[in-house]
Amino acid sequence: MLALGIDPGTAICGYGFVEYQGSRLIAREYGAITTSPKARMQDRLAHIYDSLDELIKKYKPDVMGVEQLFFNRNVTTAIPVGQARGIVLLTAAKNNLRLIEQTPLQVKQAVTGYGKADKKQVIYMVTKLLNLPKPPSPDDVADALAVAICTSYIMDSPAYRNGLL
Repeated sequence: MLALGIDPGTAICGYGFVEYQGSRLIAREYGAITTSPKARMQDRLAHIYDSLDELIKKYKPDVMGVEQLFFNRNVTTAIPVGQARGIVLLTAAKNNLRLIEQTPLQVKQAVTGYGKADKKQVIYMVTKLLNLPKPPSPDDVADALAVAICTSYIMDSPAYRNGLL
């Protein structure tokens, strides 16, 4: 089963493809879609859509995971992130891709075992769980991989397989 995790953003949109084989997690591809802050917002969003659509068509994931929006400090960043998240949801719909949304707490719990883990702990565990040669960079990529890991765990859970989630 191949899960695509997304960390939406208009400047940097992290993505990660994680394959779940039995109890093994394998990072198949990961990176970031970047846009220029000088570009018009509609052009930035179109670039995210086109790039994500191309990745989905190339790797053919079984499921896409994305975090639910959560902002406790800077509400002004919620608007552009929300716009990018809308593009992510649109791309999933246009590709008839199953979508699983998780809270940041769920993602951190799945990856580190602690729902209030800090960024360093998440990056460390993503690197270890996926046996990566070095920590993924920028942080948005590590976050996307964490979402893909959490999505893989959800898809493999008995509750999900029995239609309870």
